[in-house]
Amino acid sequence: MQPRDFSLYGAVDLGARQAAAQRRQQAAESAEASGGTVIEVSEQTFNVDVVERSRTVPVVLDLWAEWCGPCKQLSPVLEKLAAEGGGQWILAKVDVDANPQLSAALQVQSIPMVMAVIGGQLVDGFLGALPEAQVRQWLAQVLEVAEKLGLDVAPANGFDDEPDDAASGGRPGAPDARPGAARAGAAAMPPAYAAAREAMERGDLNAAARAFEQELAASPDDPVAKTGLAQVNLIRRVSSYDQARVRRDAAEHPGDADAQIRVADIDMASGRIEEAFDRLLGVVRRTSGEERNKARAHLVSLFELLPPRDPRVTKARSTLSALLF
Repeated sequence: MQPRDFSLYGAVDLGARQAAAQRRQQAAESAEASGGTVIEVSEQTFNVDVVERSRTVPVVLDLWAEWCGPCKQLSPVLEKLAAEGGGQWILAKVDVDANPQLSAALQVQSIPMVMAVIGGQLVDGFLGALPEAQVRQWLAQVLEVAEKLGLDVAPANGFDDEPDDAASGGRPGAPDARPGAARAGAAAMPPAYAAAREAMERGDLNAAARAFEQELAASPDDPVAKTGLAQVNLIRRVSSYDQARVRRDAAEHPGDADAQIRVADIDMASGRIEEAFDRLLGVVRRTSGEERNKARAHLVSLFELLPPRDPRVTKARSTLSALLF
């Protein structure tokens, strides 16, 4: 199982979301019944409810649709296992019909499709309605990956059935009483995070950015707020681009830092991390003066979207230093 970093951009399909309102209500009722171990996410809430949450607890994505028969066989199995896990991992359900941009970003070709997000990284999963025993085996591997990435989880050879865990770390925003939870950063969700999530749910990216900025004003070193603000800013930029035109401009003007920066943003938002870094490093290599400095500064800002010790960040920083000095 090879994790890869994932980031998302995209606008909400309001028509599809309206059509799925009843299904969202049913999912909300299911989430309440499960003690918060099952949630429904959308294009607008994905970064906060999945990517950011995955930095403290593994999040398993269940990609489904109302018309999909096998989905109706698999989803109850996943919901049952999530409840058994007692907050050890979170099940995030994604209605592919209501979230076409998210489905495209996740490269969904058939459903049911299951994958995991751990520490902001996407972990490959499986297709089809597997038997419960095989799903358990895959979840054990997910927990092993989570441990390797530094998350505080129980041993991967079983599930934690203790109710105390379900009453603490399993619910978003609740204090986590598990050993090591403070080290992993699991604590009560700051009000700014909730404000940012609410703003993203209503499509107000400017308000989401202000919420993260408020948190950073109080806690300048807050890594979640830093990453959240960087992601919101990336979404705002990419949402304003005409992607076909941006790529055409970059191809026609390889020395134009602004043109290359826009394509790097698109690549970064689509999960093509190394391509984004290499593009801007190429601008630094080919140019000088203001164009070179623009590319350098933007590359450094993109580093904020990933953990500081991510090997791709380390490699790109090393290359950048060699080019500059």
